[in-house]
Amino acid sequence: MVTASHTLDRVLVLEMVRVTEAAAVAASKLIGRGDERAADQAAVEAMRDALNQLEFDGTIVIGEGERDEAPMLFIGEKVGAAQGTGPRIDIALDPLEGTTITAKAGPNAMAVLAIGEQGCLLNAPDVYMEKLAIGPGYPQGTIDLAKSPADNVRSVAAAKGVQPSDIIVCVLDRPRHEKLIAELRGLGCGIMLIPDGDVAGVIAVSDPDTTIDIYMGQGGAPEGVLAAAALRCIGGQFQGRLIFRNADERARAAKWGVEDLDRIYQLEELAKGDVIFAATGVTDGSLLEGVRRRKGCITTESVVMRASTGTVRRVRGEHRRDFSTRG
Repeated sequence: MVTASHTLDRVLVLEMVRVTEAAAVAASKLIGRGDERAADQAAVEAMRDALNQLEFDGTIVIGEGERDEAPMLFIGEKVGAAQGTGPRIDIALDPLEGTTITAKAGPNAMAVLAIGEQGCLLNAPDVYMEKLAIGPGYPQGTIDLAKSPADNVRSVAAAKGVQPSDIIVCVLDRPRHEKLIAELRGLGCGIMLIPDGDVAGVIAVSDPDTTIDIYMGQGGAPEGVLAAAALRCIGGQFQGRLIFRNADERARAAKWGVEDLDRIYQLEELAKGDVIFAATGVTDGSLLEGVRRRKGCITTESVVMRASTGTVRRVRGEHRRDFSTRG
């Protein structure tokens, strides 16, 4: 059982929703406008402003922008209105998970963050991560990144009491996954291909209504830590292995203290202790509804979770004014 943290005060649960709401509303103005950078910039600025109004001493340990020179909330950036005096909080965030999705008005774009006490979130370099996830209710050790995708499908099917052909696997639709997709289709299982948004894809394994049993494939390492934080709250199994494609990425790993380049990280090595995860929908998706603009009102849907209590709250907000920092 996870012990509740005195550092992560209960009030921070709702405050995190206000932060993701601000980023989602700001990004929503750019839905379908074809400008990924502008949408990301709007979300970043709104999230930074909201974080800087909170009474804590926060440090970004998982940020964005290192890989593609996007507008950033960068790793190591200090946020919060109580630097040196307030509780020390580590923050993992993606102000707009799904910049391409937002620009094209596709599904599953979200504003996402997770917080923990200092040292509780893996400070992952901005490289790719091979990910494998299932929802709660399975025996520990059901999945293993050291095994083949087909063997993992067979293992989950056996634990579930069904045939491998009855299993649905969620995979990012990318050229790098051609061999993975061919292996899965050779086994006869179903594949749900998603264009972007692998945080939502991982979380989907915890919701029976999505029909997704397993998440597999390579995506961003920062998003892997965020997804792990969510599964720490709602249950499930997750493994991740960092992928280094060149000398520059290996050097980046060394900078952040990663020594074993082939290490398979377990769920609690990515996000340990008492963590809070929050997300607000930007566009409609499997997890959340997107931002709605009506006459005189903006509506949002968010989810916020806490590991120590196992609580999952859905928050529907009605904002009577347009805002970029607080709602």
